[in-house]
Amino acid sequence: MMALVLLISTFAFSLTNGINLQDFSWQLEKIPRIVKEKTFFLGTPKFEASAKLELSGVCGIECQRTLPVPRWSDLKDLLSYETVFENGTRTLTEVGILGVEPDSPVNTTTKVLPRRKRQVYGTDSRFSISDTRFLTNFPFNTAVKISTGCSGILISPKHVLTAAHCVHDGKDYIKGSKKLRVGLLKLKSKGSGKRRRGAKRSKREVPEVKDDEDDSKLQKRGSGSRAGRKQKTSVLKERKSERKPSFQWTRVKSTQIPKGWIRDVTGDVAVDYDYAVLELKRPHKKKYMDLGISPNSKMIPGSMIHFSGYDADRAGQLVYRFCSISDESNDLFYQYCDAEPGSTGSGIYLRLKEPNKKKWKRKIIAIYSGHQWVDVNGEQQDYNVAVRITPLKYAQICLWIGNNDNCVQG
Repeated sequence: MMALVLLISTFAFSLTNGINLQDFSWQLEKIPRIVKEKTFFLGTPKFEASAKLELSGVCGIECQRTLPVPRWSDLKDLLSYETVFENGTRTLTEVGILGVEPDSPVNTTTKVLPRRKRQVYGTDSRFSISDTRFLTNFPFNTAVKISTGCSGILISPKHVLTAAHCVHDGKDYIKGSKKLRVGLLKLKSKGSGKRRRGAKRSKREVPEVKDDEDDSKLQKRGSGSRAGRKQKTSVLKERKSERKPSFQWTRVKSTQIPKGWIRDVTGDVAVDYDYAVLELKRPHKKKYMDLGISPNSKMIPGSMIHFSGYDADRAGQLVYRFCSISDESNDLFYQYCDAEPGSTGSGIYLRLKEPNKKKWKRKIIAIYSGHQWVDVNGEQQDYNVAVRITPLKYAQICLWIGNNDNCVQG
């Protein structure tokens, strides 16, 4: 029933905007291939940088309008990457790019809504997820907590996608990243905390396939009248399980960040490259979310994006939110989703139709970089920004997670 309501509302939106419903599907693109060329050993990082959950002095949306088109040699340099291992050793890998013309499209910006201020805009529209039916099932169980204070999202059985500044400030790796850990929420069972092999699933645990509509349900509950906002928390707490979720922490085996994030290359931190992939020491058994190429906001129903993370002002709680995109460039989404420090690094996802199928599928199309201040004509302005997954970034992440052969189309 809920899927039908969502379909009707999507159809109504498409009619009012003159867009056919079939347009709201994943558009398959041929993905370039990034290949390793040379790898060099670098000195051991100092791990002395301080963690910063807000960036300042970065190139914002106005600045991006004036950026020159990157040269082919620049792209190869920006997409080369560092790998730091748990024992402190570090390497630099230079890459080659295959399958695309050596001309990058000009940075463009589409303005949709006027800029506003603050990280929470007006009435706080975030949902604190406390019901284990949501917490432990897809898509919410893909959200993870990073020991440096950020969030991330599972993208393979052994890999987590997060923001680069959660582990590196542009000059050095931050304190605590040498012994980086990732926390995955799991239920504590009665007694030993583990379910016996072959034991039947508890009635309180709903199979993932049945919870595939969870964020859509939350969106419907939160998009009604203002009078209904007070019911958000109570609705999510209904049928509260006796078993309490807790974090199971896993050590990180290696961390990879693009060279474009490092100040030696750009002269400053480049928000376009604020993403990193963490390889876990042990694989998890949770369902993870696939990557997708970030579409133009006009190809997104309502320009609506979703993400979940561990906001610092709601300790120990998974927080879900959704909002519309306000501005965009080739590499960034600008939006006003209510968010606080701690949600940085969350995976932003969409739910669109699979090509030539009736099924809907979620994919990660951006990484939430956080609340950021920029200097515009001598004045400080702020916004919440997300790094879009472009075809080149998609290819780079595929290389990092060892999935190059399957990343042919996004």
